[in-house]
Amino acid sequence: MALMRITVLGCSGSVAGPDSPASGYLLTAPDTPPVVIDFGPGVLGALQRYADPGEVSIFLTHLHADHCLDLPGLLVWRRYHPVKPAGRALLYGPSGTDSRIGAASAELAGETDDISDTIDLRLLEDRRSVEFGALTVEARRVFHPPEAYGLRFTDPDGRSLAYSGDTGMCDEVVELARGVDVFLCEASWTHSPDRPEGIHLSGTEAGQVAARAGVGELLLTHIPPWTSREDVIAEAKAEFSGPVHAVLPGDVFAI
Repeated sequence: MALMRITVLGCSGSVAGPDSPASGYLLTAPDTPPVVIDFGPGVLGALQRYADPGEVSIFLTHLHADHCLDLPGLLVWRRYHPVKPAGRALLYGPSGTDSRIGAASAELAGETDDISDTIDLRLLEDRRSVEFGALTVEARRVFHPPEAYGLRFTDPDGRSLAYSGDTGMCDEVVELARGVDVFLCEASWTHSPDRPEGIHLSGTEAGQVAARAGVGELLLTHIPPWTSREDVIAEAKAEFSGPVHAVLPGDVFAI
C-alpha cells in the first residue's frame, strides 16, 4: 500500500545546527507532487538528496528566517539550472511572502526581487482547506509573533499528519492535531514558568497537546542546539503515553 511519507530535511530550532539544517520537511504521497513544508537555511542542499528542487511545491508556515530563507537559493536553482523546470513553483504561505522572499533575493539592499516569474504564490487562510494533489490541506492560525499557521494533511483514506509550525500553547494547535495519526510538533525548550507565552512549546506542552488531541504518534522537532533533546523527550513522555520520537535529518515516517 502506498502511503503518505514525511522525510526530515532539517529540524534544528531557531537556527541551523551543527548536524541539521533549520526547519524543512519533504512530504510525498500517491498522486501528489512532492511538497516541502518550510524552507529554512540548509534545506535546499538536503533536499537534493531526495528530490529535484525544480519539481517541488512549498508550504510555508510563517516568515521567520529559520523557516523560509533558503527560498532565495531555490529561485536561483529554478532560474539558472541548465534544465529549466516547467512552469512556476506553487507556494502557499502567509501574507507578505512575496516581499519577504523578494527582499532576501534582491540584487541590492533596499530593492525587492519580483519572484512572480518563478513562484506561483497562494495565500494561506485560517481554517481554510485547499486540495493539493490527492491531499486535503487545512491551515490553522497558531500562537506565534508573526502570522503563523499549523498545517494538517489528510489523504483520501483518512490518514493524517499535523504539523504545529512554531506556536505557543493554544487551543488552535490542539484542534489542528485532533485525532491525527502523526503529529509533528515543535518543542523548543524545557518547561519553566518564566518562558514567555505565544512563542514556543516546551516538551511538557508538546506532550500535553498530543494527549489532549488524542494523536497516534508524537514527533518532536524544532529543538535548538542549546536545548537538551533528552530533557525535551523526557518531558513529552511524562505527559503523553503514546509513541514519542525526536526527529533527526534523514528520518522517514510513513503515515
